[in-house]
Amino acid sequence: MVLADELPFPPSVEDFHLVPAWVSKFTVLVWIAVALIIIFFLVLYRNPKLVPTRGQWLAESFYGFVRDRVAGDLIGHEGLRFAPYLATLFSFILLTNLFGIVPGIQISTNTHIAFTAMLAVISYVLFVAVGIRKFGFWHYWKKSLFLPAPLAVQPILIPIEFVSTFVVRPLTLAIRLFANMFAGHVILLVFTLGGFVLLNSSAWFLKPISVLSWVMAIALTFLEALVILLQAYVFVVLTASYVQGALVEDH
Repeated sequence: MVLADELPFPPSVEDFHLVPAWVSKFTVLVWIAVALIIIFFLVLYRNPKLVPTRGQWLAESFYGFVRDRVAGDLIGHEGLRFAPYLATLFSFILLTNLFGIVPGIQISTNTHIAFTAMLAVISYVLFVAVGIRKFGFWHYWKKSLFLPAPLAVQPILIPIEFVSTFVVRPLTLAIRLFANMFAGHVILLVFTLGGFVLLNSSAWFLKPISVLSWVMAIALTFLEALVILLQAYVFVVLTASYVQGALVEDH
């Protein structure tokens, strides 16, 4: 048995490493999430019927929600071709977010900025590529950066438009998801571990407060579940709105 005094402190990123050392806990969770999503849709939709089974209805409802309420409502008639990507994105973010409140895992890959940054880069490349493909390289940049304003103010407006469209958008996509998931993880960790600290305190009057700390941790877990769903939805909605902005005509 390893005594508490023998454990390394403070904890570091090395604590997330499994065997072999080049595989981190986050990497394993990403593989698990991808596998679960593939299995979910393949199994529930492996034998589609005219009158759907419960499983088929669940898979169709999930995909249909993203197709109709996100791709269709925000992008329009052209949104159907982006529905598979948006549904996959929503599924992946939702599942990896949920890992943060699953007992035994209790960490989301989206608490690491590298993973949210990569998701943001993929969405960024998508909406830029879509705009260039529809309008051509020069016309797309022209419509994105040149506003219907006097020529004299264009030197001011062009840098603002460039930063807001091509710098701020991917940054906010990555940071918003990361910050919300990281903050939620830290809050749950504080109340959970805080309960043990209070329970083991030498001051007897602090011990009963440990129960309150754990009750708060449970209550905040339900709140975190709402945040998990909301952040996955917000990421996908913003991605769809950026694609829609790339497809519209000039300002």
